[in-house]
Amino acid sequence: MAKPKPVRIAVFPVAGLGTRFLPATKAVPKEMLPVVDKPVVQYAVEEAHEAGIEQFIFVTGRGKHIIEDHFDHAYELEALLKAREKVKELDSLLEGLPDSGAVSFTRQQKPLGLGHAVWCARHLVGNEPFAVLLPDDLLIGKTGALTQMIAVYNQVGGGIVVAAEEKPLEETKRYGVIAPGAAKANTVEVKGIVEKPKPADAPSRLCVIGRYILQPEIFAELERREKGAGGEIQLTDSMARLIGRMPFNAVKTDCERYDCGDKIGFLQANVAVGLKRSDIASHLRDFLNKMTL
Repeated sequence: MAKPKPVRIAVFPVAGLGTRFLPATKAVPKEMLPVVDKPVVQYAVEEAHEAGIEQFIFVTGRGKHIIEDHFDHAYELEALLKAREKVKELDSLLEGLPDSGAVSFTRQQKPLGLGHAVWCARHLVGNEPFAVLLPDDLLIGKTGALTQMIAVYNQVGGGIVVAAEEKPLEETKRYGVIAPGAAKANTVEVKGIVEKPKPADAPSRLCVIGRYILQPEIFAELERREKGAGGEIQLTDSMARLIGRMPFNAVKTDCERYDCGDKIGFLQANVAVGLKRSDIASHLRDFLNKMTL
């Protein structure tokens, strides 16, 4: 088995309007809402960095310049923190910054779907395999989800790799759902995939969540701009057309997943992450215990 090309590039679709969080997202991008003290998009960038990603591409929309500013130096603030010897706070600003020249931004002018957002990054990606991370899906684990996926990618000889988890049948209408093939450990071969099926038509309960490793061949499929579920250009439909042309596998990671695009999921993420933080966990736990008495 030939060794696949390494995955060095990650695409972050961050052009969504965040309507489920209005009015908070009227002026602040939903990706900048904090989980404890870091915006949710930073968790995705840190996960990608841990996995060895070297180039970070953000597909933005109107009013998202704050994301660009966040991943840049704030010289006045950094100088102030340094002068006041606030080392911890200064480190927290600097540790999440990608290297100079490693970040690119492009625009999705119209909200035409995830597939269209990924297609907008085609010239920046070029002819290389790449990852896609949806920041709304916060995946927390000792080993990051993308790191686990890249390990499988290397084991199976490349192709497409997606993260997936079992969902109740009634929830399959919200996801891309996999028709599974052979399974080994935490990896399942993908024999088919369908976007947002009715529960009665779902091929399984194994649903794709917001992490993908894709090949550049996906762009030719996305170029067709065929509309799918919800009248949008669906990434799932283009992936389905590549089945049989390259390996296609799903990985069940051991990460905890929180849907930060949903109010309940966002609140759960803040509690879960807070309870893992040694500086606030005991106080938060005491508060939660009092609330449940």
